[in-house]
Order: sequence, then C-alpha cells, then structure tokens
Amino acid sequence: MDYGPSYLRRKLAEKKNRVDMRYRYYEMKNGVEDASALIPDGYRWLAHALGWCAKAVDSLADRIVFDGFADDPFRLGEIYRLNNADILPGSAVLSALISSCSFLYLRPSADGYPVIECIDGGSATGIIDPSTQLLTEGYAVLERDKHHRPTLEAYFQPGVTWYFRSGRLDETLTVRHPAPYPLLVPAVHRPDARRPFGHSRISRACISVMQSTLRTLRRSEISAEFYSIPQKYALGIEPNAKFDREKATYSSFLVLGRDRNGNAPQVGQFQQQSMTPFIEQMRMLASLFAAETGLTLDDLGFSTDNPSSYDAIRASHESLRLSARRAQQTFGTGLLNAGYLAACLRDEFAFDRKAFAQTEVLWAPLFEPDGAALGALGDAVLKLDQASEGFIGAENLRRLTGLRSDAG
Repeated sequence: MDYGPSYLRRKLAEKKNRVDMRYRYYEMKNGVEDASALIPDGYRWLAHALGWCAKAVDSLADRIVFDGFADDPFRLGEIYRLNNADILPGSAVLSALISSCSFLYLRPSADGYPVIECIDGGSATGIIDPSTQLLTEGYAVLERDKHHRPTLEAYFQPGVTWYFRSGRLDETLTVRHPAPYPLLVPAVHRPDARRPFGHSRISRACISVMQSTLRTLRRSEISAEFYSIPQKYALGIEPNAKFDREKATYSSFLVLGRDRNGNAPQVGQFQQQSMTPFIEQMRMLASLFAAETGLTLDDLGFSTDNPSSYDAIRASHESLRLSARRAQQTFGTGLLNAGYLAACLRDEFAFDRKAFAQTEVLWAPLFEPDGAALGALGDAVLKLDQASEGFIGAENLRRLTGLRSDAG
C-alpha cells in the first residue's frame, strides 16, 4: 500500500523542526534558555557561540572517508567519480551525522550517467524497507522560495518519479525509469529496530550540556564586570557632599575631604570576584560532553598532559573509533544502494540487488599511522607473511595504512 505524497509531506513537517534545531546547534546559531531570574535584563542579550556540537560531528565525519569499491564488476566507482566522489559521500555523511539521516537523490542525465545529489534530512523522507535499507516510496523538497516554502517537490515510486510545481503535479517533469526502487536512497546513522532512520550525533544529552555551558559563559561574563572593576565603599562622607561615582571608579588618584567634625572618611573594597568557579564548572561540563561524544578534553580546548603518539591518540579515542566503525557499516549500505540504482539507470536494466552482494565499500583508515606505527606494522606484516606467504597483499596494506603502492 502506498501512503502517498500528502502523508509523506505531513511526516516531513513533523520532523523538520528537530532537524533545523540540530543544524542551529551545529552552526552555533542556537539560543540560550535562561534558568535564573537573577540575571539583569541588560545582560540577557549576551549570546555566546560555542563549537562543541560542531566538533562532535566533524571529529567523526572527518574520519569517515570514502575510498571506493572492492569487487566492482558494475563499475560503481566510475559513477561516483563522475559525481564528485571527493565531495558527495562526505556531504551525505556530514548531513546524516547532524540530522540522523540524509538522502541521495538520483536522476537520469543526457550523457547516460545518472546524477547523484545529497539532500539533508529536513528536506526528504520516505517509507523504509528495513531488510534492504531502501525506500518503498519517498518524498523530497528540491527547491524553496525565499520564505522557505516548497516550490518544487518530488514523489518517488518504483519505476517513476513525479514532480510537483507549487503544489501541482507537473506531468512534463515526470521521469520513468527501469530501477525497481524509488530513486531516493537513505544514508542512515546508527539505525535500530525502533528508529530505522537513525540517531543524530547531536543527542539530547549534548544539547542539555551545551545549554548549561552557555549559561555558565553568560554568568561568567556578568561576573567579569565585578572581576575587572571590584566594588569599593566609602564610609563617613557627608550626605550632601558632591561625589562623582564614575570618576571615582576610573580615577587612579582620589581625594576625599574630612566631614564637618574633622573625621576622615573610611575607604575599603569588597572581596574581588573570582573566575575560578566558572572555569571549574566549564571543565566539568566539558568532561560530560566528552564522555557523551567519545572526545577528549584536549579536543574541547582543555589541555592535558596526554602524549600525542599514534597509539596514545588511538587509545584516547577508542569510543570514537568504535562509533566511526559502526557508522562506516551503515553509510556503506546507503552508498552501495545508491550505486546499485545508479547502475540500473545507466544500463537501463533492472538488475537484481543480489548481484551486488559481493561489492564492498572501502574506507580510508580511521587513524593515519605515524612513522613509529608504520614500523610496527611492517614488522607484523613480515611475521604474518612468513607464517602464511601472501596473506597480506598490497590491497590489505592500503586498508591498514592508507598508503597506495607505487609498484604498479
């Protein structure tokens, strides 16, 4: 049963606000929720930009680097190279990490090779088949006006793509194709049985910690006024005496006369405001954020004494490595599915998806080894080769080190 474009349009509207919110956190345009009525109104306009959410996304996205296909009889790598293979997979990965899911939109072209474009999770949706991770039907907003209202929409079904111009079906744009699935393919980050469209890297815990951190920055900004100019007091001044408070605040030399009884005024200063509690609170919040995202305090701007060797970096980012490895598996399925449908368009033939079962998506190493690590890997490869000759060839070495052999 097809749900139809109206249902999918409503489904997208329900999710778009959440996707837009996470993009605001990634782009550091999010607001700060006040939790205290003690902050003066004159300071409520203070807004701070903190890039922890962007760091959490980029630190994972930068390690997931598409490196082609292995066992590729259908020449999927050629299709991706003609669609900017250095940009397209990275854009899909980055968008999926922010919004939990991105989409690869395919359409035929005049030269016979299909065009593949990336659409963010706030502009497309569909009904997913959990066994194949392909859609049974899909919907996407392809163009919007300056008021963000859709002007060009697409409804995807197996064998046909319908286009709507300003809400009305445009038969002249209809595309019929041989592919057995809709030409809209999801690339999902961490899907599960309950949420087949995955989870965002910017989780609710990240958002909560970010709000606490921004409120701490706002409080520290207010306290900095008292830190830079400590509060002072003067006792014993005549009530009607002329006293310029602004001049007394900024002047380096202050003259105070005696009162009518000849007594000298007593001048003092309140205890100076300390910024240490705010720094410690920021460090505590950074620890919470690092635990949630698999980062370290060094990644968030708090330097430690950790060494910077390959093994130390890899050990400190073990949670990040596991997250990246899992993300590679799910993103690889999306890229392979998009390549499968692109091959159907290019060859104008409905291939069986099982024919692509042996094709494997390749990724660059998550951590590039340094000189010491390359030496250790070389020793290990020699020992393995002695135990089983030819066990590790040029392709396996490339996947371990990221280096391409010059020996043909």
